[in-house]
Amino acid sequence: MRILLVEDEQDLAHWLARSLAQQSGILVDWAGDGRMADLRLQQEDFDAVVLDLGLPGMDGRTVLERMRGRDDRTPVIVLTARDSLTERVGTLKNGADDFLAKPFLLDELEARLQALVRRSRGRAHPRLSCGPLLFDVAAQRFSMGGETLPLTPREHAVLLALIQRSGEPVGKQSILDRVFNGDRDVNLQVIEVLVFRLRKKLVGRGVQIVTLRGMGYCLEEVHSRLMASAAMPQA
Repeated sequence: MRILLVEDEQDLAHWLARSLAQQSGILVDWAGDGRMADLRLQQEDFDAVVLDLGLPGMDGRTVLERMRGRDDRTPVIVLTARDSLTERVGTLKNGADDFLAKPFLLDELEARLQALVRRSRGRAHPRLSCGPLLFDVAAQRFSMGGETLPLTPREHAVLLALIQRSGEPVGKQSILDRVFNGDRDVNLQVIEVLVFRLRKKLVGRGVQIVTLRGMGYCLEEVHSRLMASAAMPQA
């Protein structure tokens, strides 16, 4: 999971980013003011947003209104010290999906994030699938035919980014951001190499990664007839 944390308290933001990464493997990108958050939300894809209301540049409520105004349906949890009934109701009416008052427990924030992302993907059970390929969210494991698919950590991260949006194109830059979390020393060719390796591991197994020119990669099921023809020896 990759989230955008919009919080102007730097120490709190750094603690949250470190704690969520260590405890549950959640990648946290940080924006310290509302204008930067609004810009990043227009240019990048996130699984969820953790949004403070009292922000410099542009307040959190305006960031939220602008998101919903351009039909950005990314789940949003609002963090705020203003824990009144009027504040909670008003924030939810403005488009927030959940509300958590400061101070809060890390475990509760993590649980709420997981629940929001599951609901946003239309899943009641914590599993993702594409044809015979399954990903168990709780076990953090890919399997096919009941057997674990052997993957390196980076291959695992790339395949996870693809299966989370199976049937849809995912850009190389979006995958790079998820796998390497903004590491500027890594280029897009690394993603191409990882996708090449994944394709070799998936060939003939009912699922494939296709390239959509100018759009990125798409994970999709291979129908049995196409698999059979692909397996036939060529004259």
